[in-house]
Amino acid sequence: MVKVLHISEFTKGGIETHLNEVLQYQSVNHDIYLMASEQNSNRHSLQISPDRLHLYPYKRSPKYFFKAMRSIHKKMKEINPDIVHIHGTFAGFFLRTLLFFKRKRPVVIYCAHGWAFLMDTQSWKKRIFAGIEKLLSLRTDFIINISKHEYQMSMNYGLSSKKSVVVYNGVSDAPPSNAVPFDVQKDKINLLYVGRFDRQKGFDLLLEVFNENPFADVNLYLVGDTVLKEFEYAYPSNAVKIGWVDNSEIDRYMKACDAVIVPSRWEGFGIVAIEALRNKKPVIASNRGALPEIIQHGVNGYIFDFDNKVQLVNIIHGLSKEKLERMGEIGEKIFYEKFHSDKMNQQIVRLYEDALKKQGGRYSVIVKKYV
Repeated sequence: MVKVLHISEFTKGGIETHLNEVLQYQSVNHDIYLMASEQNSNRHSLQISPDRLHLYPYKRSPKYFFKAMRSIHKKMKEINPDIVHIHGTFAGFFLRTLLFFKRKRPVVIYCAHGWAFLMDTQSWKKRIFAGIEKLLSLRTDFIINISKHEYQMSMNYGLSSKKSVVVYNGVSDAPPSNAVPFDVQKDKINLLYVGRFDRQKGFDLLLEVFNENPFADVNLYLVGDTVLKEFEYAYPSNAVKIGWVDNSEIDRYMKACDAVIVPSRWEGFGIVAIEALRNKKPVIASNRGALPEIIQHGVNGYIFDFDNKVQLVNIIHGLSKEKLERMGEIGEKIFYEKFHSDKMNQQIVRLYEDALKKQGGRYSVIVKKYV
């Protein structure tokens, strides 16, 4: 039985969905632990035994970074894992910095869940982020990219192809439920947004489009809220702010609506999109990150150019319930072919096995083996 320690900065949002899928699958055959920050992590919704979960004091501020690293170092010595699986940029920095000058260390698997150098920021910052990732990759056995787009961009920034693999995120079957959480107007198109209310997710663009265009036949339901910063938004009259919803309830909200909208400015993957597909809901998504790998325009949803909001306006104006329903049926088939959690988890476990075998002579696994 392999001892695996998962480390994440925080778990709220899509990362919790991913972690729960992985934790439940791995706990059957392995000894699993999880570390995450107290901030924006919910110990009650994480699928792991309380004695295997450690939440460390933290805020995203430099004065807390060293405290987080001390907590991680202490727990690492206590658990002595065979494998450390890191989720996210900050957790990746904390753990790999601790291990940088250690000769003896566990296998390190790292997934950024969205590269920092692909954010919408200045070019010089992207180069710095990429330089840090290249340096820390020296203390990394395998790097998981969650899309082909992520993989190709990481190659462009000089990360090691020998250490890099592609493993699409996946989710399991939707829980059976016929009860909807709210009544919708059947004579209108009901769109659902699920995610953080922040710039990365394109929330500002979404509200801008709805504030500028009345869309008399469309209602917009907003599940989520801000996470790290507080913002004030002007909400359109046909929008309903619901707030955060427990992940176990998300499917009920999706079932109640006609389609899901994912207007991200940058996106490592987009778990909300595949959650929509498993619920037979088409997705209206931006052309950023992995979203065009999940959504085929006119097949299981629509893709719009983020820099051309008129495209999004025209898509919304042209929606029909009948076509959305047909797209949803096709989307469910695509979900089971490409994005079910069984496929993701099997790939991750094979990656663990190869990493453990190659501790003496690592870094020879090709990407195609895991795609």
